[in-house]
Order: sequence, then structure tokens, then C-alpha cells
Amino acid sequence: MNSSITNRYEFLYLFDCENGNPNGDPDAGNAPRIDPEDLHGLVSDVAVKRRIRNYVQAARGNQAPYAIFVEHATNLNRPIMRAHEEMQTGVDPGGKAANKANVAAAQQWMTQTFFDVRTFGAVMSTGPNAGQVRGPVQIAFSRSVDPVLPLDLSITRMAVAETVKEAKTSADYLQWEEAQPEDKLRTMGRKSLIPYGLYLGKGFLSAHLSQGTGFSEEDLSLFWEALLKMYEMDRSASKGLMSVREPIFVFKHVGTDTNAEQRVRQAMLGCAPAHKLFDLVHVEKRPGVESPRRFSDYEVTFHQSRLPRGVQMGFVVTGDDGGASVQWDQAPEGVTVD
Repeated sequence: MNSSITNRYEFLYLFDCENGNPNGDPDAGNAPRIDPEDLHGLVSDVAVKRRIRNYVQAARGNQAPYAIFVEHATNLNRPIMRAHEEMQTGVDPGGKAANKANVAAAQQWMTQTFFDVRTFGAVMSTGPNAGQVRGPVQIAFSRSVDPVLPLDLSITRMAVAETVKEAKTSADYLQWEEAQPEDKLRTMGRKSLIPYGLYLGKGFLSAHLSQGTGFSEEDLSLFWEALLKMYEMDRSASKGLMSVREPIFVFKHVGTDTNAEQRVRQAMLGCAPAHKLFDLVHVEKRPGVESPRRFSDYEVTFHQSRLPRGVQMGFVVTGDDGGASVQWDQAPEGVTVD
């Protein structure tokens, strides 16, 4: 593995949803998440991280050191137990790690094997015990720039999925179908969606925490690629058309001190508060637009003149090879700079 990163980062990204449900709320019948006070849309951090995991799993074949720990429909205790087997630490008769040294050894194997453990951290004390890891990359809830309009639409399915108790074979099901009126063989359903919403997401990357997981520059490059392309590998009718809009805004802390050692320290701890950096990116509807329905209805402005000393500005865009490329200090087309 490469050495861990040595710079603190903040990042801001825009994504939109057209005629889909960007993040359903299980407590509200899977309707799009909204802030009930102002009707702005919300997308949870775990929804974003799930899609980043899905992209990395597909792009790297779910193989170490880029395997994914939190997979769909799996038991997390299985890879934790495997970590103890690989490190030959053993567990006690109750299925727990015998001592702190065994926990640390298993944890090391987990961070070296799984990209999402190195990146987001993980609670691995649920069974055999590989401890808990706080990840260097943290993502906040995303919020729509303007209020969204949740719609609950009725749909018709021209078939049913009914359990027929007396049916023992497919022929029995066919006999049952032939005995039913046509109207009994279709059913109604519902779909929740928003016509359009542009969401703004914010994230943080701690160089200090990366020392504990080994999150490296190579991991960071893959993370930018996954964040930029996460919806390209996760299409579904319920999500409509979702896209991460270029560029992703990256704030890299590099330090200002002439002393090299002190500059490294500044780069790790940071040279400006995160909220002041996020305020440098302003997104608003273009004049005359009342109900936005496309990304071009918005204008994105970057206030470069207010960028603090010691912070380098980067813009993640699609590279010539189809991956992610970071342009430093030069905003791409589509971003107004002042």
C-alpha cells in the first residue's frame, strides 16, 4: 500500500435528479426525503456512500485492496472472522477476539483489504471483533438548492403476483388464471418522484485520520472517480436520470509557512474553516427561471478572489481516459469565476 495522504481536503459537489426519487424515506412510504419546514430535498450520506461503494466494487472487481466490506445482503461478521483467520489470531469459544492485540491485527487486515473501511471507517466489533475505525472521508446530508415537489403517481401493472394456496404446479396456476376475470389479473401501484432537483453535497477528508487507515493518494484518485461517476453505474427507473455535475470543487490545504516542517503541519490541520470555503461556491437560478427543470437553469459562481492563503483550489472533471482528473487553479467551462 502507498503512504497515507498528508493534506486536509474539503469538497463540494452538485448532482441532480430528473423525474425520479433521489433518496426514498422508509418512514414516509419511500417518498423523496424533504425538509418539512422549507420543502428542500434531502439525500442521506449513506445513500451517497452506497453508490460510491457500488462503483468501486464494479470498477475494481471487489478484490483486495479495493474490496468492499459493506456489501449488499451479506453478514458483516463473515469478513471480520476471515480477518482473524488470515492473521491467525484466533477467537475465544464465544466467537470473540481473545485480546487487544488480536483485535488490532484483524483491524489491520481489514483496512488493507477493504477500500470502504480505509475511506469511511467501519464498526467491526459486532461479532468476532476487529474494533472500530473512524474513516478520513466524511460526507454530510445533501440538500437541494431550491424546494422540490414530491409527486405520488399511480401506475398500473398488467399482471398480479398472488399466492394461490391450492396451486401445487405451474399447471395449477394456469388453471387458476383462466378462471379469473381479466380485471382481476392486473393491479395498481404507486411511484414517488420529483420533477427536478439540483442537490449540493459537502464532504471532508482528514489527513490525520488517514494515518490510522492508510488512505492513500491512489485511494483518493479512485474516490474522486467514484464520486464523479457514481450514478453512471447505478441506473434504475425509480431514480430517473441522476447525474453528478462537473466539476467537483476540491479545497486542498497546502500551508503558508516558509518552514517546511511547519508547512506540513499546516497542510494536515488546515488553513481555513470548512464553512468559509464552502461559501466560495454560489449556486442560484438564472434570472427569469421560476421552476427549474434542468441544470442549465442554474448558474454556478466560484468566488476565487476570496480564496484564503494556504488553500489550493482544484476541479474534478472527466479525464481523457474516462476516469477523473483534477485541474488545479483553473476553473473549467460552465463555472463563473470572480
